[in-house]
Amino acid sequence: MGLPKGEDIMDTTDSEIAPMVADRTPVHLWIVGVLALLWTGFGGFDYLMTMTNNEAYLAQFTEAQRDYFQSFPGWVMAAWAFGVWGGVAGSILLLLRSRHAVTAFAISLAGLAASSAYQYLLDDTDLSAIMPENMQYMVWAIWIVAILLLVYAWRQRRSGVLR
Repeated sequence: MGLPKGEDIMDTTDSEIAPMVADRTPVHLWIVGVLALLWTGFGGFDYLMTMTNNEAYLAQFTEAQRDYFQSFPGWVMAAWAFGVWGGVAGSILLLLRSRHAVTAFAISLAGLAASSAYQYLLDDTDLSAIMPENMQYMVWAIWIVAILLLVYAWRQRRSGVLR
């Protein structure tokens, strides 16, 4: 939106300027969107490297950890994919100011919930025996960021920033 060709800003009234100002993307959306894309992009990279069995990437993991990742049932792999790619899509949609970012982040959170349910409730693997002690902090960080992104997108949709 903008002024038609040949018109001067000084010739416009307040009621004509208000929609132009209201249509601007808030700076906080750009900051959150870019940070979200970086965060979820790392998740996408991790997913791709793991799924393609990239030796250079997987060299950072122990044999027990690699075996554990490879033992996931298909539905857990699908949940992981929905979690990761829902977050990436939500981040992109947020930057595009699309209201569908809320749905994408909700799908991401559902994928995270399903994969976490398997890892912590349904699987009998003792994760403390194969994962570093500080890994629990990363799990909490993933949950917190996923919830905050969904809440942020929902609030932006409700306030009319996302269309």
